[in-house]
Amino acid sequence: MSATTIPSAGPAKNMRVAEALGRRRRNFANIIKVLCYVATGIALALLLSILGTLLVNGASAISLRVFTDVTRPPGSGGGLLNPIIGSLIQAGIGTLIGTPIGLLVGTYLAEYSKGSPLANAVRFVSDILLSAPSILIGLFVYQSLVVPMGGFSGWAGCAALAIIVIPVVVRTTEDMLRLLPDTLREAVMGLGAPKWKMVTLICWRAAMSGIVTGVLLAVARVAGETAPLLFTSLGNLNWSLDLGAPMSSLPITIYSYAGSPYPDWIALAWAGALIITLGVLGLNIAARSLLRKK
Repeated sequence: MSATTIPSAGPAKNMRVAEALGRRRRNFANIIKVLCYVATGIALALLLSILGTLLVNGASAISLRVFTDVTRPPGSGGGLLNPIIGSLIQAGIGTLIGTPIGLLVGTYLAEYSKGSPLANAVRFVSDILLSAPSILIGLFVYQSLVVPMGGFSGWAGCAALAIIVIPVVVRTTEDMLRLLPDTLREAVMGLGAPKWKMVTLICWRAAMSGIVTGVLLAVARVAGETAPLLFTSLGNLNWSLDLGAPMSSLPITIYSYAGSPYPDWIALAWAGALIITLGVLGLNIAARSLLRKK
């Protein structure tokens, strides 16, 4: 007598379990996607609200007088010429001081260190400076320069901004140089060129757009810094180009005017905020355009 064979239910059960797991994963993925869309919508709404408020209040206060007249007492009109020039001077000098230092340090980390303990220490300190609150840098410069010099000065503000620029340029330079293939370096060295020529004439040229991008991002960061300038250059409501004395700057002027009870000063604060925002936006667009071309 032959035994009756009963078909196994194992494959069908496994199929149902797989389908249930698939539905569960799809549902979970859809929930996460919806949450991402909601979070993106909230972020965009807040950003558009801030930009809209800035445009409405700042654009109405923008006029030719803002760029041609200096700050004046309340009710006397006036513009933002001296804060704009002071910010350009301090940010420019700070960038000129910090960029070569950051470029050389980033080159050392990418081309000469090879994982040495000193390189690890330098990279660690650079990362700390990159994430440190700017007010701490202002306090450091205050104790190092302002107190020994006996007063606030534009030079102290330039030094504080230079310290902020350095870690940004260091990180960008190191990353851009590390992206270059080793075959490029080997080809140059194989032709008998010394290493310093290989670095300056080949590697720097190949990574130039990325390095310039880092410099532009550093400028965009220091352009709106207020805290370090409060402890260094302090601000000046009068026209002055003397770097040895307190110097006006746009962030400090905005900080002072926005908290005042005078409507004309508050309007100038909105105008200054719009000018800084558009300047930083332009620098970021330029940096991203250079990086995209690269």
